[in-house]
Amino acid sequence: MMAKDTVLTPETVTKPKVEKPRLYKVLLHNDDYTPREFVTIVLKVVFRMSEETGYRVMMTAHKFGSAVVLVCTREIAETKVTEAMDLAKEAGVPLLFTAEPEE
Repeated sequence: MMAKDTVLTPETVTKPKVEKPRLYKVLLHNDDYTPREFVTIVLKVVFRMSEETGYRVMMTAHKFGSAVVLVCTREIAETKVTEAMDLAKEAGVPLLFTAEPEE
């Protein structure tokens, strides 16, 4: 009697496709009233930027009207905007940050 060869076929496992969350950008908007020093402090404290990077972002907003500060998930973007706006409100300055979907 001859033994038949047993052929094992691997079980196919399909992984569910996980969509990456949509990214949002946090924007710093220029205004002519908030002191530059305060803007760089907010960028350092809330967005963990170095003083040099914060200054560059602030100057970009000053020259072009707005600057991207951070790209992240919606929840993080909204939290960072709230933190930054709370600091501006406490200081009584019109500093403005917004979050919008990245294109």
